[in-house]
Amino acid sequence: MATRHASDAMESDQTMSGTLYGIGVGPGDPELLTLKAHRIISAARIIAYPAPDTGPSFARAIAAEYFPDGAVEIPIIVPMRRDRYPAKEIYDKAANDLSTHLDAGKDVVVLCEGDPFFYGSFMYLFERLAGTYRSEVVPGVSSMMACASILGRPLAARNDILSVLPAPMSEEALEKNLAGAQAAAIIKIGRHFDKVKRVLTKTGLLERAGYVERATLPNQVAGRLVDVDPSRAPYFSMILVYKGEEPWTLAPRS
Repeated sequence: MATRHASDAMESDQTMSGTLYGIGVGPGDPELLTLKAHRIISAARIIAYPAPDTGPSFARAIAAEYFPDGAVEIPIIVPMRRDRYPAKEIYDKAANDLSTHLDAGKDVVVLCEGDPFFYGSFMYLFERLAGTYRSEVVPGVSSMMACASILGRPLAARNDILSVLPAPMSEEALEKNLAGAQAAAIIKIGRHFDKVKRVLTKTGLLERAGYVERATLPNQVAGRLVDVDPSRAPYFSMILVYKGEEPWTLAPRS
């Protein structure tokens, strides 16, 4: 009798189980979903998405108009805290909940703001489930690309080094990384606005920095960073800096 290899067993198990889909839903405008994302969401029977412990889910709000009637919704509650919440337990539980449906042969669609693999929460579910279940990641429009379009200034060109810098990093690290790049996207601004602006002023980059908050939404704000009120920067804001050789400038906000 032929021996059944472990790889054969896994392939058989995956054939019987459902498929896990990680869907990038873009920066906010529902029209920025890809055709593929729209097709999969519109046919979904089980839809999961990250949600805060208070208030609505942003990922859900982007794609909700495309949900089919009767779809089962699974909010993955991620508390919004300044201190680091025990995220491992959250994603362990979410993976366990989703695996119940996958084991029953049901496909599961997980929504993710922007792109699933660009600072996206879906990557933690993928890490836990992709080795066991068929998985497919559908890329989404990143807020970084959306912000550049809104500001009307390209991100980078030719041999420019583009750096993506999380604002929570230390002031020293932020300054060091800015020094080694011709272009930078500074993300997760929120309460770190003053620190970021201080570093950009110190390095002579303030006039080259553009600011966008709530990109592609009806209440978006965009313009030169120098014109921004520091008391209003939300978490969903981004600063784009260009100091390369191209003659790209930012127009004053009207």
